[in-house]
Amino acid sequence: MSKHKGGSLRRVSIKLRSRQALTAYAFLIIPLLFFVGIRIFPTLYAFAMSFTVIGEEGRSLGNYMTMLQDAEFKRSLLNTFLYFIVTVPIQLTLGLLIALAIDRVNRFSWFYRIMFFLPYMTSIVAVSWVWRLLYDPHNGVLNQVLKWLHLPQQDWLSDPKLALLCVSAMLIWQMVGFSMLIFLAGLKGIPKQFYEAAKIDGANKWRMFWGITFPLLNPTIVFLTVIGAIQTLQIFTQIVNLTGGSSGSLGGPLNSTSSIAVYMYKQGFRDYNLEYASAITVVLFLLILIVTLIQLRVLNKSYEL
Repeated sequence: MSKHKGGSLRRVSIKLRSRQALTAYAFLIIPLLFFVGIRIFPTLYAFAMSFTVIGEEGRSLGNYMTMLQDAEFKRSLLNTFLYFIVTVPIQLTLGLLIALAIDRVNRFSWFYRIMFFLPYMTSIVAVSWVWRLLYDPHNGVLNQVLKWLHLPQQDWLSDPKLALLCVSAMLIWQMVGFSMLIFLAGLKGIPKQFYEAAKIDGANKWRMFWGITFPLLNPTIVFLTVIGAIQTLQIFTQIVNLTGGSSGSLGGPLNSTSSIAVYMYKQGFRDYNLEYASAITVVLFLLILIVTLIQLRVLNKSYEL
């Protein structure tokens, strides 16, 4: 009798688990179909389209061969690399300095964190237009300051030598708060016992920074560097709002601010060359994938003093 009851209970338990699993899959099927429809299928379709050349039949590497000879694509790729070289080191340095300063503040540290983090939370479009007004050659604040100092005024966004630096300055201002917050989290994770032992040994603050703080922040620095690389590879909105129409062409002047994402947009939605734009998208995807794999490999390493 007891064996019969035990078997019945097991069957009821299995049926209950099966019903729960079916219910869970029923709830998951809609978001899964949504994800496949707007993510997976368009990605695969773009990948297939990248091997199609206008005016040719079948699949070929024509778009990728054209890319190797495309001077504007090479310039956009170089600009993207320059954005990374200019913005990431400066924003990491400033973010670390601000984090170190806030970490030593005992009162109202939350206020300083919010104030420095606000630019990162603000709409990119709104921030870009505010900076565009600052760069205005006639009524902009920057030229007004130069005029007050009796210095020559500049055509900030119309000068090929200055335009990329102007966009980079806005990127640095916007991203410093994010770097600061991540560095603060890294600083909070360093055990205080290390500093107490260093003080007993007679180490000063400078030696403690290079001997304790900086080595233990290596994973944080690597993480922020990789995130900065991915963000510069995807930079689009800032360039569109800062340079769009200011110098006659998107990514101008003379393509001096154009990035890979901007060039992809121009090919796909201005020139309606969707096949070539898809090939650029694949290249951008591969670059981001490489950076992500590097991040996973480096962050898995252990760091010791």
